[in-house]
Amino acid sequence: MEEKKLLEIKDLSVTYRTEDGTVYAVNHLNLEVGQKETLGFVGETGAGKTTTAMTILGLLPKLVGKVTSGEILFNGKDMLKISDKERRKILGEEISMIFQDPMTSLNPSMKVGDQIVEMLCLHKKISKKEAFEEACNLLEMVGIKKERAVDYPHQFSGGMKQRVVIAIALACHPKLIIADEPTTALDVTIQAQVMNLIKDLKEKLGTSMILITHDLGIVAEICDKVAIMYSGNVVEYAPVKKIYENPSHPYTKGLFHSIPKLDTEEEWLEEIHGLPPEPTERIEGCVFNPRCPNCMAICKHKKPDVTYIDGEHYTRCFLYEKREGEDMKNE
Repeated sequence: MEEKKLLEIKDLSVTYRTEDGTVYAVNHLNLEVGQKETLGFVGETGAGKTTTAMTILGLLPKLVGKVTSGEILFNGKDMLKISDKERRKILGEEISMIFQDPMTSLNPSMKVGDQIVEMLCLHKKISKKEAFEEACNLLEMVGIKKERAVDYPHQFSGGMKQRVVIAIALACHPKLIIADEPTTALDVTIQAQVMNLIKDLKEKLGTSMILITHDLGIVAEICDKVAIMYSGNVVEYAPVKKIYENPSHPYTKGLFHSIPKLDTEEEWLEEIHGLPPEPTERIEGCVFNPRCPNCMAICKHKKPDVTYIDGEHYTRCFLYEKREGEDMKNE
């Protein structure tokens, strides 16, 4: 019997209305996250990763953001159709978010222990005394002495603040954590500590996770599967081992080639030529065709379908879609 997926995103499209025109942030996205599974979400700034996360949480800006198609099924419930009351119950209790910047994620006027207590009391029927004891335990779990529960955020370093944010996110033992580049604002010397902490706690609690990141090293260390996103589209998806052993889409190959290698003496890194499209720009054909070193005639006027390379490994690229028959270069 096939294991039930915790999260299923089907044909999701999201747009923003701006003064410069319509931004097509996410286009016909399909993704799955299984029980206790970690999905890495990789791509350049503006690829649509954070928009996808905000849509799952129901936090799109109401006046400018709009879901134009699709479903987001969490434990079988469509998050796009549930009431605000039901969504508030799910957020924090079953789905939690770890944001990029711990400096702005905490209330500067509240003691950190009280901020954890607030989350616990919101979702659990326990007294404030019990909640405070649990808050102290959570702080200990993320490596902060319980005596510091009475301190304010400004009394903590950036890394310690992010540990508090993680404690809040894990307070109700959620089934899914969305971590949006959780180490971006931290000193490089403590990024690894925070990511190892997230990994260990996720495994200990049996939680699923979506990890939004630019760092392919973190993906290799923590994730089970990875989705490569470009200009609102997932261009390649695979179990981590397969995508590292056999990157297939030209954009994915470009990302890997741009990583410094310790076993070579190359003076220059390979680069992906050109720039990502403007947010309001609509590209005919494959979204990557203006920058692709393998661009063919067909790529400029037709969008590639999903092509499975091996098991769960798929890509959107005409290099794999057709291997025989018509000559695509001459279309």
